[in-house]
Amino acid sequence: MEQNFYNFSAVSLQGKQINMDSCRGKAVIVVNTASKCGFTPQYEGLEKLHKKYSQQGLVILGFPCNQFGNQEPGSEKEIAEGCLINYGVTFQMFSKVEVNGENAHPVFKYLKKKLPGFAFSKRIKWNFTKFLIDRKGNPVKRFAPSFKPEDMVAEIERLLAEKA
Repeated sequence: MEQNFYNFSAVSLQGKQINMDSCRGKAVIVVNTASKCGFTPQYEGLEKLHKKYSQQGLVILGFPCNQFGNQEPGSEKEIAEGCLINYGVTFQMFSKVEVNGENAHPVFKYLKKKLPGFAFSKRIKWNFTKFLIDRKGNPVKRFAPSFKPEDMVAEIERLLAEKA
């Protein structure tokens, strides 16, 4: 049987195992994050999307990653505090992961296989690469780090209008 998004799980910043099956029937954004990156202000845009659309079925899952320029060197506690204090993040954040290489988190291995990047490179090029998953758990679109969260609204609204 082929893997699907709902087969995976990850550990939250608070140390709790979270099954992706808990996102069944919802539109999902999976994003690799970093607190010392030029794109870090995107936390604010992601939080705005979370506040605006979570009641309609949008879930945002943030995965801190230190693979790009050592831009997420902190501990889970430091990451959690920075997200909350600096950006008011209330969407689900996970423990630090790798997104490339043999130690890449299974969620990112799966997403890169389903949605290869530019010129079919499966590598994630930088922090704040965003993956959009429909209400049936199908990865549908990959957004480059420079693509602002607020520019995803049309795609998000289209997915939220679909039946699960």
